[in-house]
Amino acid sequence: MSPQLEIQIIAVIVAVACSLPGVFLVLRKMSMMSDAITHTILLGIVIGFFMTNSLTSPFLIVGAALMGVFTVFLTEMLNSTKLVSEDSAIGIVFPLLFSIAIIIISRYAGSVHLDTDSVLLGELAFAPFDRMRIFGVDIGAKSMYSMGIILIINLLFVIIFFKELKIVTFDPALATVLGFSPALIHYSLMTIVSITAVGAFESVGSILVIAFMIGSPVTAYLLTDDLKNMLILSGLIGGLNGILGYQLASILDVSIAGSMALMTGIVFLLVFIFSPRRGLLTTINRRKRQRIEFAGKSLMFHLYNHEGKEDEDLESGIHTIEKHLQWNEQFLKSIIKELKGKEKIYVEDGIIKLTESGREYAIRSYEQIISGFETGKK
Repeated sequence: MSPQLEIQIIAVIVAVACSLPGVFLVLRKMSMMSDAITHTILLGIVIGFFMTNSLTSPFLIVGAALMGVFTVFLTEMLNSTKLVSEDSAIGIVFPLLFSIAIIIISRYAGSVHLDTDSVLLGELAFAPFDRMRIFGVDIGAKSMYSMGIILIINLLFVIIFFKELKIVTFDPALATVLGFSPALIHYSLMTIVSITAVGAFESVGSILVIAFMIGSPVTAYLLTDDLKNMLILSGLIGGLNGILGYQLASILDVSIAGSMALMTGIVFLLVFIFSPRRGLLTTINRRKRQRIEFAGKSLMFHLYNHEGKEDEDLESGIHTIEKHLQWNEQFLKSIIKELKGKEKIYVEDGIIKLTESGREYAIRSYEQIISGFETGKK
């Protein structure tokens, strides 16, 4: 297997593994927590290293996972005092724990291959050189297998606890009533996030972990309201970003991790603008249609209120109605054209009149407004 292919496989595995817990972070409005965890677990790695004196010890993952949970605990403890908000608590805990790790590394681990730049930025190009050998047989890059195991753990966690995760995410009170422990599910999710982050550190770095863990789920969120579809879409988008990012890096001869993070941002921006459900253009068009629809109803209400009255020629005249509605001429013409096309109005002797269907529509709309108003009062 070529190194180029191995790099892309590792990127896809990391992207899917990060996107699964990332979906629940996004839905729980905890996106910034992922940023904090992916940095503060460095302290757990450092403590694990000094305890074992080995960079390959599994205790590094244990230490990192515990530090991730500790980060969440400290943040929530500060937030629970009501003296600081959650984002302020993150802003206090994150720099504190991360800076302690940096100081320890720079002071005591200068001669050890525990580099802050490689942890933050990562370098996928070097991942294929760290080989997995069984009985002397080279079976591929270690990252493929380590992240593959983490991906399987994440998949099993989401599949087995899907119902609990869904209820705790959308209705924690209901989870308590049903006998689930929101705190247990919450900290289990944070542990999975921590394990995923530390597993991806060596190959892709924390910056790309954040991009995959938040960027892909947010992009999927703009495309669907269904949780299962969001999980699937998030993984597919993350994998696509990884492959496209690698191709971009190959063409421009730049950082692979940086290109993947850039591609994640570009894909999000495209979906943000053009998504058929929540895209910017869709939202603008929807608001425009709502404005036109509301103006059309207002015009028909006006015509209905003055229909058959002495002042009809003045209030509903094609050349005088503009003053009474206080609309600009161009907008009024567009609304009249819209309603004519729908056969709701017609012009007779210079007076705008309702068609039969227009009159029925105006009456029905008016009754709906009155009904809604009375319901609201109750």
